[in-house]
Amino acid sequence: MSNEIIYGIHSVRAVLERDPVRLVEIFVLKGRHGNRLSKLLNELQVCAISIQEMDRKILSKKVSGGNHQGIVAKVKKAKRFCENDLVAILSKYKEPLLLVLDGVVDPHNLGACLRNADGAGVAAVIVPKDRAVLVTPTVSKVASGAAETVPVVQVTNLARTMRTLQEQGVWFVGTAAEAMRSIYQIKLTGSLAIVIGSEENGMRHLTRKTCDDLVKIPMTGSISSLNVSVTSGICLFEAVRQRLV
Repeated sequence: MSNEIIYGIHSVRAVLERDPVRLVEIFVLKGRHGNRLSKLLNELQVCAISIQEMDRKILSKKVSGGNHQGIVAKVKKAKRFCENDLVAILSKYKEPLLLVLDGVVDPHNLGACLRNADGAGVAAVIVPKDRAVLVTPTVSKVASGAAETVPVVQVTNLARTMRTLQEQGVWFVGTAAEAMRSIYQIKLTGSLAIVIGSEENGMRHLTRKTCDDLVKIPMTGSISSLNVSVTSGICLFEAVRQRLV
């Protein structure tokens, strides 16, 4: 299995806590460290993981100038999930909540969506393999550890996967500005998938057609739409609210 780079305190800590055998090598900024980083380094040393100190310029090159927070890690690649893993993932939940992202290409948006998904207890985030961003070091950093906790399932044919899950009782609710009802007017309990389209074009035609229902977020100002990650947060936590009532 090949290696990959992750960076940032939350991302490295998430791997250390969930799957420490993936950690191959740690690169840390030379000099004084803040309390959070010092604590993390002490825990890594206890696990006998190799740690190298580096100048800021060299460390920044490893992440192409990303905000590494003084720590970069070389790790074994995490398991990549596909359609065949969905049955096992969903079997752990009585009424799973899913997030489907149809063509999101901005790594910052995907990372923020993963963070929302973790907070909302989402069983899996489903993304198409093509024309969409997958999990990258930037995604992991923005996700603040959620890329290690929420399965990201890459599927070849999104509409086909949706139909398969519909046969298993999952109800698909897509977000669309032209929908007649708002997210606050429909039932979001039971086995449910929230579907959100790309930053520029929204859901593709076949994805939209496959959804069981369409909803909108009511907008009362001059802006007509919201960022993908904001939309995911509003929809997911409305589902959480309904499930807690």
